[in-house]
Amino acid sequence: MSSDKTAHWKDLLKKRLASAQKDNRTDEEKKAEETELFTKYYTEWKGGGEKDSTYKHIPRFYYRLPAEDEVLLQKLREESRAVFLQRKSRELLDNEELQNLWFLLDKHQVPPTTDEAMINYDSFLKVADKAGAKCKQFFTARVYAKLLHNDPYGRISIMHFFNYVMRKVWLHQTRIGLSLYDVAGQGYLRESDLENYILELIPTLPQLDGLEKSFYSFYVCTAVRKFFFFLDPLRTGKIKIQDILACSFLDDLLELRDEELSKESQESNWFSAPSALRVYGQYLNLDKDHNGMLSKEELSRYGTGTLTSVFLDRVYQECLTYDGEMDYKTYLDFVLALENRKEPAALQYIFKLLDMENKGYLNVFALNYFFRAIQEQMKVHGQEPVSFQDVKDEIFDMVKPKDPYKITLQDLVNSGQGDTVTSILIDLNGFWTYENREVLVTNESDTNTADLEDA
Repeated sequence: MSSDKTAHWKDLLKKRLASAQKDNRTDEEKKAEETELFTKYYTEWKGGGEKDSTYKHIPRFYYRLPAEDEVLLQKLREESRAVFLQRKSRELLDNEELQNLWFLLDKHQVPPTTDEAMINYDSFLKVADKAGAKCKQFFTARVYAKLLHNDPYGRISIMHFFNYVMRKVWLHQTRIGLSLYDVAGQGYLRESDLENYILELIPTLPQLDGLEKSFYSFYVCTAVRKFFFFLDPLRTGKIKIQDILACSFLDDLLELRDEELSKESQESNWFSAPSALRVYGQYLNLDKDHNGMLSKEELSRYGTGTLTSVFLDRVYQECLTYDGEMDYKTYLDFVLALENRKEPAALQYIFKLLDMENKGYLNVFALNYFFRAIQEQMKVHGQEPVSFQDVKDEIFDMVKPKDPYKITLQDLVNSGQGDTVTSILIDLNGFWTYENREVLVTNESDTNTADLEDA
């Protein structure tokens, strides 16, 4: 093969030399030919050649959504999506099929008997053959390996496997249910879409039976704000359905189906009736002039009433207000941020207020600016102000920022001390709690010791 190529080059060279004497072309024409030949033979040498004909056509990857005036196309799209979702829904296991699956799993449990029924891989495959086509996706080696723990006989728990199947079915059912409210059909829900979903969900939640219908709009607003506050940090006005399914908020909301939900669980669940009534009741109590909005003076009484005026000024500068007053929706964001200060979304909210110059970091000047208001409050309460230098050093020691002179939002999140740092800067009660943490711990341990002695 190499000898043929060599002969080919020799012949070309001979022809080239023979025709060189009677070549009347210009230098530019000769140079162009040389470039063309070089490119051709270099490509062949590198293994190139004719490209596949499909390279000439780029597959279509963008499909334009119908415009508002294209009614027929919109109807076609809606009907197509409805048919698609119905087909997906039929592919899911129904209650009867789940019961049959449980019966087959229980029938194929293998010894030795333990506290819970177990199944080995051979029996697992036998159940797969009998369970039907809809179950095939669950009976894979990957799923079995995920659920395999420290059983000496290489078995998995039947209950764990069945719970896995139930969870998968529930996720797909919920995905389909949420997709029905996805008007745009793009895999996300707008605020109005999620409001419609929760409003229609209320009658199916026994724990919300006691809510007055007149309160439904406030309840829906309260519930929806939690989703958007944590899942839409860039404030785009929409949330991916995938993100809704991945977080625990939907679990908390659907937990209200349990008619015997404990009082403690209800109080800690943002979506429960007692929690929603508590938040709305606080808003009404703060609204002294009963105009449905909160002024800065009214909001200053929030919680223990020890938030600094400097911080509240920043709240009203940065957050959406109407003639200098805050509505219920903006108030909900404020509450979610202050009640969840350990969460990145809450720290992002507070950090934006602390970062007065929008530099993306807090320097010594910013820390001093906010802590000065804490010192002033201490004087009002007859306390000796703490030195800012000491507090500044403690803050930088807690956060350990990459830049020793600047604290970024990511530094606060990474340190795990963001809630403590923000409390020190915006709330006298938060600072007092931090300053007296050792005394509080001692008192708590003394109380526990006394309780043990009494017992």
